[in-house]
Amino acid sequence: MSFDGLVVHSLARELQCCVGARINKVQMPSENDIVLQIRAAGRNLKLLLSANPTYPRVHLTEQSFLNPLEAPMFCMLLRKHCEGGIIEAIEQPGLERILHLNIRQRDELGDLSLKTIVVEIMGRHSNIILKDPATGFITDGIHHVTPAISSYRIVMPGSVYTAPPEQHKLLPFGLSQERFTALLAEVAEAADEPASSRFWEQALVARFSGFSPLVARELVYRAVNGGGLPLPSEMPAKLWAPFRELTERLEAGAAEAVIVEEASTGKTFFSITELSHVQGETQRFSSISACLEAYYGDKAERDTVKQRVADLFRLLSNERSKNIKKLEKLEETMEDARGADRFRILGELLTASLHQIRKGDKQIEVVNYYDEEQRPVTIELDPLLTPSENAQRYFKKYTKSKNSLIAVQQQMAEAHEEIRYLDNLLQQLASAGLADIEEIREELTEQGYVRNRGKKGRKKKPNQKPALACYTSSEGIPIYVGKNNTQNEYLTNRLAHPGDTWLHTKDIPGSHVVIRSAEYGEATLHEAAQLAAWFSQAKESSQVPVDYTLIRHVRKPSGAKPGFVIYDHQKTLFITPDPGNIKQLPVAIK
Repeated sequence: MSFDGLVVHSLARELQCCVGARINKVQMPSENDIVLQIRAAGRNLKLLLSANPTYPRVHLTEQSFLNPLEAPMFCMLLRKHCEGGIIEAIEQPGLERILHLNIRQRDELGDLSLKTIVVEIMGRHSNIILKDPATGFITDGIHHVTPAISSYRIVMPGSVYTAPPEQHKLLPFGLSQERFTALLAEVAEAADEPASSRFWEQALVARFSGFSPLVARELVYRAVNGGGLPLPSEMPAKLWAPFRELTERLEAGAAEAVIVEEASTGKTFFSITELSHVQGETQRFSSISACLEAYYGDKAERDTVKQRVADLFRLLSNERSKNIKKLEKLEETMEDARGADRFRILGELLTASLHQIRKGDKQIEVVNYYDEEQRPVTIELDPLLTPSENAQRYFKKYTKSKNSLIAVQQQMAEAHEEIRYLDNLLQQLASAGLADIEEIREELTEQGYVRNRGKKGRKKKPNQKPALACYTSSEGIPIYVGKNNTQNEYLTNRLAHPGDTWLHTKDIPGSHVVIRSAEYGEATLHEAAQLAAWFSQAKESSQVPVDYTLIRHVRKPSGAKPGFVIYDHQKTLFITPDPGNIKQLPVAIK
């Protein structure tokens, strides 16, 4: 990952298409993110500003966001000062990882108002700040910084905006070859250690603004063509050619947005220049925004989802552990219950030998008439009971064990059903998107796993249709996928027609998948099976069994848990999920 000053420089150039755009709506889908819906040059665009401590970024996005019912205070403030406004400029101070969005708007009195949104992309110190450019005072920030947190600057309403500390490095643009080589020669002469590749990488990062270790490593690699290092005195001159080529391309607005996955480690890197030193598969993008969307999109959403469902994961995992322990105890009870006939035999042997027993005896040895060899058996007695009462005690044990056998079998079936249901929910949480979480939480509240604390939320309309992911196969046929039990129930029991084809992983928790057509080819069936395998607990496995049958052969038993169905007349395919093929299928939310 390398969101350096050079990336921000290229991004600022790309976002000039937003200058002159009108801000139609401001949204705040999470505590770290702001989405500006803008109208620019006849197009509707969404500009994402994120101060996420792990994935801070700015770029145009096509992603859909789920917004809270009540907008946070910072969002309300941005709406007041920015909605209906015009973006007058998007600027980067120097080559810092900072963007300024200058916005002109008329306030409620009709007076002209100027505001600046400052986006600071600085890891866990990232921030989005609204300030008055005339006075320099901060209106508010998405993250507050108090004197207790930082002695250098304060980010609080009413305080004066102070930019992050400058690094006092040289701008790489417009440098002459003589100046460049002289600077690096000075560094080499002052060095206490032999000049290695790492040394020259650090020298570039330390001297020139906007350079990250990733870009510096690429320049050093290009300078030596992937070979050995020359003498320290020759290296500055060799570095000049790739340095000049990169800076000239960036000045001309010809950045190359790429994502490279390193073959040896599986790590992914993105940059605004070709990364020839990283050996692996390269993806090229037509814009910086498309590159950042591809790199960060899934990561940021999965991170947000993981935070929001952490309590549900914990709850369901604990419930599953309780049921497994319950099963173990029931197994022990079952073993005891299976010996019920032994208690009956002992009671009958005592009844036949009452004349040999005296009150106070602790045990008696009698002939076991039920044994073919009629071997003697020792029976334990309660010395406080009469001979007849001792016999009745064994008959009561027999009756209790026999009755408990039926109850234990029923309880074990219920525990197995509960574990299957919990496994299904855990799988759904693992593959849930932001839009799916609330439906799962509502289901858990209805099932009594989560207490309804009376929090305000989106009011569920009666018979409200859940939003479903609809993929389009290579043959143009719609394939619907349910991501949770609410969606599965609606898809299978209400939306699908009797002649549609239903798919599900065999004996593995997963999504319901429906091909919405009575006629389709092998390609569509194979792609639907891929989706069923991918959205299941076996997504990382190979040769996953996927059953398919017509909807008319699928039914929900009376009283069954949400999402549970039984089916027949099925056939089975064995599929190895391929995420590359799945990502190529067009998808829409319907």
